Amino acid sequence: MTITDLQHLIGATPDGKWGALSKAALLAHFSGRPATPLSSADLAGACTRLGCSILQLQAVRAVESSGRGFDGGGRPKILFERHKFHKFTGGRFSPAPFSLAQAGGYDVNSWTKLADAIGTGAVDAAFMACSWGAFQIMGEWWDECLYASPYALAHACAQDEAGQLQLLIKYVEHFALQDELKQLTSNPETCRPFAAAYNGPRYAVGGYHVKLAERMAA
Repeated sequence: MTITDLQHLIGATPDGKWGALSKAALLAHFSGRPATPLSSADLAGACTRLGCSILQLQAVRAVESSGRGFDGGGRPKILFERHKFHKFTGGRFSPAPFSLAQAGGYDVNSWTKLADAIGTGAVDAAFMACSWGAFQIMGEWWDECLYASPYALAHACAQDEAGQLQLLIKYVEHFALQDELKQLTSNPETCRPFAAAYNGPRYAVGGYHVKLAERMAA
């Protein structure tokens, strides 16, 4: 996707120039959603499909986003991972607040970093470098999760929490994590398989498995 393509989609002047007006259009396009929460039917349907309990789904949601898929501005919650953008673009924009080999740099607003990364012209990489919504799934998995583009994944997450739940379902099914999800209990040891698969090999550093277990016990 080019900057001009994105400008068409967000209602900005499609001139290929990514300035303050285009950034404002991006934020406006992703803002102001009513943030309709997940219904009981949404959760029950997901649990039937994945073979897990509502408590297990809610535990993942709570650890990833404190149980809310949208921020106070009606935008889907995101976390921009600058090291991912660095990787996707071969480091050619590093060092920058939105591009660095090392993870971290979360003191800068993720929407600001996303908007600035788009300005490099690496639009797909910018959307891929964010984790999206209530379950914080990376945009880099757009193809595996059957979206037309990284932007399409982001746009689906911006509609409502049901769209974010659908992303989780697609992710779990693609990576065959149903058994790991069903193992979640209040015992941190049973949470390790899902934590390793979902959060990565360094999951124990932040106690991801412990946090899941605490939520299962709540």
